[in-house]
Amino acid sequence: MRYTHTYRMLLILLLIVVLLLLNLLLGSVSIPAQSIWNILTGTGNEPVSWQNIVWKSRLPQALTALAAGAGLAVSGLQMQTVFRNPLAGPSVLGISSGASMGVAFVILLSGSLGGVALSRLGVMGEIALSVAAIIGSLSVMALIVYVSQKVKGNVTLLIIGVMIGYVSNAVIGVLKFFSVEEDIRAYVIWGLGSFSRVSGNQMMLFVTLMAILLPLSFLLIKTLNLMLLGDGYARNLGLNIKRARLLVIVSAGVLTAIVTAYCGPIIFLGLAVPHLARAMFQTSDHWTLMPATLLLGAALALICNLLARMPGFEGALPVNSVTALVGAPVVASVLFNKRKNDWNE
Repeated sequence: MRYTHTYRMLLILLLIVVLLLLNLLLGSVSIPAQSIWNILTGTGNEPVSWQNIVWKSRLPQALTALAAGAGLAVSGLQMQTVFRNPLAGPSVLGISSGASMGVAFVILLSGSLGGVALSRLGVMGEIALSVAAIIGSLSVMALIVYVSQKVKGNVTLLIIGVMIGYVSNAVIGVLKFFSVEEDIRAYVIWGLGSFSRVSGNQMMLFVTLMAILLPLSFLLIKTLNLMLLGDGYARNLGLNIKRARLLVIVSAGVLTAIVTAYCGPIIFLGLAVPHLARAMFQTSDHWTLMPATLLLGAALALICNLLARMPGFEGALPVNSVTALVGAPVVASVLFNKRKNDWNE
């Protein structure tokens, strides 16, 4: 079984490499594979427009999708484990809603208060949106962490998180009511999610942050395995339940906050990928599930990014539309087949 898991992970890793190359090769502008190789290695004499497409568009999008997919998938696995709820995801505690509220204040209020919305200031506007999203999501996460120290049950904390999400959406609704149509449109576009929003130094910072946070989340694997046993058994084995829950929530929350800040609220990946990993590897051991979920999240995000920029299509489809349309049938079929096998047994 152990060798089977390793073999499957190597296959997924190979799939990621292939998808990464396809993300560089395919798009609305046709660039030959040899030219892609020359651009990446600095050899040859390819047109400047092709070089800009690869270095400033396709490569940043692919790396952003890879890091965002991995982060959301790991965050979703952590949330589903700590709450022991198959429907839990990265946004279940309202952290994504907090990021959306922060961005709403920037986009929907700045135009009416200052005359020029920060969303229209190019690179500075994008940086302002990222900072606002981080402040909003971390503020909500700080509130959740405080509440988690005051309540005992996971269900109560889950309900409070859902209520925080409702309050954030209510505030956003009020801001929309008093905003002009152009600002509302800019906010709606941000809410659709995109891997193309991150470029240049922002992309390097985002990928670096995820490269630091994802390995750190692996330090919680033993804790997550103990939490699967239930609070009683875990406590008898020496686990501090409150502290463990706090660490897992902080880890998942920070991953969600960073991804939402740079890419917008990406739906589906964090909820669905852990189920795909469990179905594919037939285990609940996080020593296997955590790396499997990370790799599957990266692969699925690359597939969605590729479909969003399909050849012959000018522009890019919203990532959220692609993630739901592509992933939902796959997960539904996996869960249906699992249930059918259970009936047969």
